[in-house]
Amino acid sequence: MRHEYYGYDREQLLAAPKLPLSCLKDNEAVFRQMAGQMTEEIESHNARGEKTVFICPVGPVGQYPFFVELVNERGISLKDTWFINMDEYLDDDRQWIPMEHPLSFRGFMEREVYARIRPELVMPKEQRIFPDPNNTSYIPQLIEELGGVDIAFGGIGINGHVAFNEADASMSGEEFLAQRTRVLAISPETRAANAIGDFNGALEDMPRYCVTIGIYEIAHARKIRLGCFRSWHRAVVRRAGYGEPTAAFPVSLLQDHPDITLTFTEYVASLED
Repeated sequence: MRHEYYGYDREQLLAAPKLPLSCLKDNEAVFRQMAGQMTEEIESHNARGEKTVFICPVGPVGQYPFFVELVNERGISLKDTWFINMDEYLDDDRQWIPMEHPLSFRGFMEREVYARIRPELVMPKEQRIFPDPNNTSYIPQLIEELGGVDIAFGGIGINGHVAFNEADASMSGEEFLAQRTRVLAISPETRAANAIGDFNGALEDMPRYCVTIGIYEIAHARKIRLGCFRSWHRAVVRRAGYGEPTAAFPVSLLQDHPDITLTFTEYVASLED
């Protein structure tokens, strides 16, 4: 069966989606907007003497150079900011891959974000959180102690996953949304898409396991901001905006979130290169 929404042009796509969609010119515009959302939230909370708690991805990553630039130029203190990263790849023993591995999200954040922020501004190391395969209960407990997540940022995988919350058609929506931080096997579709996008197609060397923050933690953030910019995101945003909510395409289960926005580029809105 062919789904009509996959053929929607830009005007049809933006006409009546089930969650708010926003189209910007290009990748830079999407990433600059995300960086601006990050810094504005932090500055607003700092001004009120409040902490800021983000769920952060390593994919997309284009926002981070702009974020680092804004923080350094404006002298924005991150001392009361918590970055809870979404996920990390695991080796076959289900332990973190080394930080030196080219796919390590921990390594990326250390090199490209924390090490580039002025030392007097960057948050303490204990506020730079990654899900731990040996202590999966820590992040849900931490979020509760911190009073919740202000914004969950992220992208969407080819099968609709947010973080590594892989699609599972055998589950009801309620069952799927109850899943918290955990270790799981990465689906063949995700491994293939990530190998193409992030690892020069080296599928045989792609990790087979990951640890991920749960869809529960994402769904309970006060705001959710998602960004899409790849060629196959053309189908993803159309199904996210117009498909039925189902655990077979997890982002669709977030359609009823009270403050969610999915932003994408003109390239994604178009059906032609």
